[in-house]
Amino acid sequence: MNYPLKLSFKLITLVSQIYIRDSNDEMLGYVRQKLLKLKEDINVFADEQQTQHLYNIKADRMLDFSAKYNFTDNRGANVGAIKRKGMRSIFKAHYEIYAPSGVLVMEIHEENAWIKVVDSLVGELPVIGMFTGYFFNPAYILSRTGGTPIARLQKQPAFFEGIFQLEKLAEMSEEDEALVLLSFLTMTLLERARG
Repeated sequence: MNYPLKLSFKLITLVSQIYIRDSNDEMLGYVRQKLLKLKEDINVFADEQQTQHLYNIKADRMLDFSAKYNFTDNRGANVGAIKRKGMRSIFKAHYEIYAPSGVLVMEIHEENAWIKVVDSLVGELPVIGMFTGYFFNPAYILSRTGGTPIARLQKQPAFFEGIFQLEKLAEMSEEDEALVLLSFLTMTLLERARG
């Protein structure tokens, strides 16, 4: 993959749609989240016309703080999983990433929890709250369980859409790249309400 990758979606829409593009603006993936699903079941396609299915992201239970989201490829093979770290995620986003074997291999954590707090508070103010998505831009670090950072996702300033830039910080295998991208994609869908 040609880094940095860009994940973008419109904020004012009934159905979440995420476009994944590489540094050459080539489409790598497209996600259209189904409306009113109690149990998440998300498909990742290679194109907007949804002709080539790449991956599936499926929650193991109905909406819950500690639901585990399992990743499978287009053949149904297990690619890994991500799980939000319960109550801790209310104050600072924290996710655990599991290999296909079920072993914890990586974690995502928010770089600065104060950005989330200020964004939430200012977002409630009339008129001013509309601009929080432009000024408060959280960043997330994905690291191996030993603490070595391998990728960073940073929200970019934008009005009426969410744009995230994914940078590679260390070398990864193809399997790890898929797991990292699917993990950040799932986390972005779960955290999208933050602007």
